[in-house]
Amino acid sequence: MVCSALRRVAHMHVFLVRKASSVSKGHHRQALGSRPAASEFAARGAPGGVVELLGKSYPQDDYSNLSQKVLSRLGRNLHNQQHHPLWLIKERVKEHFYKQYVGRFRTPLFSVYEDLSPVVTTWQNFDSLLIPADHPSRKKGDNYYLNGTHMLRAHTSAHQWDLLHAGLDAFLVVGDVYRRDQIDSQHYPVFHQLEGVRLFSKHELFAGMKDGEGLQLFEQSSRSAYKQETHTMEAMKLIEFDLKQTLTKLVTHIFGDGLDIRWVDCYFPFTHPSFEMEINFHGEWLEVLGCGVMEQQLVNSAGAQDRIGWAFGLGLERLAMILYDIPDIRLFWSEDERFLKQFRVSDINQNVKFQPFSKYPAVINDISFWLPSENYTENDFYDLVRTIGGDLVEKVDLIDKFEHPKTHKTSHCYRITYRHMERTLSQREVRCVHQAMQEAVVRLLGVEGRF
Repeated sequence: MVCSALRRVAHMHVFLVRKASSVSKGHHRQALGSRPAASEFAARGAPGGVVELLGKSYPQDDYSNLSQKVLSRLGRNLHNQQHHPLWLIKERVKEHFYKQYVGRFRTPLFSVYEDLSPVVTTWQNFDSLLIPADHPSRKKGDNYYLNGTHMLRAHTSAHQWDLLHAGLDAFLVVGDVYRRDQIDSQHYPVFHQLEGVRLFSKHELFAGMKDGEGLQLFEQSSRSAYKQETHTMEAMKLIEFDLKQTLTKLVTHIFGDGLDIRWVDCYFPFTHPSFEMEINFHGEWLEVLGCGVMEQQLVNSAGAQDRIGWAFGLGLERLAMILYDIPDIRLFWSEDERFLKQFRVSDINQNVKFQPFSKYPAVINDISFWLPSENYTENDFYDLVRTIGGDLVEKVDLIDKFEHPKTHKTSHCYRITYRHMERTLSQREVRCVHQAMQEAVVRLLGVEGRF
């Protein structure tokens, strides 16, 4: 019974669910090719079909690649579930910003948006952020597309331009984001981000400075590693100082005093200069957020030409796993009371350390196959594994690659680790799941099985 049901799931996986939950509301080219790419297996429907999400209808095309696994997570909004560990982190950040930054009338300076629809346009997700048309982050293999013009947001930055265009100059955005990725204890196709943006006028930035009235935000010069071509060095130094001071205060509020922090130069298309913050926690350097001075072209296009600003983004799961000692990202989706009750605290700032209720034994199975000559990506395989195996799959490792010396065909061998979070799995259960996976990978990805 279980085996046949799993096989039906694998067969149904090729079709896009016409109705995916009814939860809240939100230019890319259509792919060309002689045969459908493997990434189109994921719950896709034939062009001309329609998917209904969050109260709206979206026509399907060759870009549609939503998986049933991801559709099942829409509307869960873990960051808004009271006493969930992600809610605790979000509330601690909000509390800090509300207390530390107030306006002229003692009201909070930062507004908070935590219910924005995860369905956005590709323009919002990429173009508004100056991400080039050929940038690898746009790849269909890395994102979840409803069609060629709409997708599930890959980051909360997708809302930056709209909020700036609405006239806001200090805000936080919190929400679920979606990316196709590898399978292990640190990665999940749905996770949660918190984004912060602040803009400054000339008066706000230079207020209180000696001879500040004579200083300027903008100039026409050349771009360097330290500043944009439109920013003065004085403005850039003050913005960078304010950004780093703001974030240092934030992580100190979350992790406590005496924290060692270092800044690492990095690259983002929508900020320059850009930095990652690392903290030394229990003797190990850990990256906790990315940030930078906002690209002035982005700010100008949103209608704030007389201002300069910074932005940052952090992952709620990342912070919660570090702060609460949560070892596996799948636990955030658990409805087991033994997990949830540990975070029902009277004070959101209370120190909590997750106590594992058990570590159930793993069941390991390998799967190997010859790759098709074209249109195979590992994320297609991972998406298929997630849909059929669900959260029974703890991790997937590519353990062997082999190229046949005569045919030049390539073989991959993956090791799949199955482990239930709440009970012991039987070999029979896993065998059913694994067999369904073997059948699906041949039928849907066009590989040649070696099992």
